[in-house]
Amino acid sequence: MQKNTARPLGVGLTILGALARLLPHAPNFTPVGGMSLFAGARLLGWRAYLLPLALMAVTDPLVGGYSFATPFVYASFLINVWIGSRFLRSTGNPLRIGAAVGVGSLQFFAITNFGVWLNFPTTYAHTLPGLASCYVAAIPFYGRTLAADLLYSAALFGLHAWLSRKVSVAERHKNRNALLAPDTVGVV
Repeated sequence: MQKNTARPLGVGLTILGALARLLPHAPNFTPVGGMSLFAGARLLGWRAYLLPLALMAVTDPLVGGYSFATPFVYASFLINVWIGSRFLRSTGNPLRIGAAVGVGSLQFFAITNFGVWLNFPTTYAHTLPGLASCYVAAIPFYGRTLAADLLYSAALFGLHAWLSRKVSVAERHKNRNALLAPDTVGVV
């Protein structure tokens, strides 16, 4: 059996996630964290990393442009892709996906707010208490990030699972840790 490397369903859903970013939303309630985890889990090789970065670069000017934080944000989303490729590639297990979302949201919070602390010395002193103040001030945004990552990850992984059964059977993944849908266990 030939390995499917094109993954049009995975690519299409990743693009859909990026387009959802253009919809009106509360601050930090975007699909990018979920889209990055999904891309890592369902796209192969360099495509998993390049597609989310390219989509971010294209949509950033439409949603507010680039800023001092852009390198920190992009690095964080590349880590999300890595988390998806490392821990979600062969599973559709909702508990594993949820755990990966939690880790991805937490590392996004830590990395991007460290970038804020570095770039705003007049707001946050470059001391340990200044860093702590920066993280405390960002806690409300973390709740939105986590909620968005959970929602969009559930939507993308759920749509992929459903569509790979109904439309694009070639993109089914080996589901070693499934809690649901036992009919897909062992299907490649």
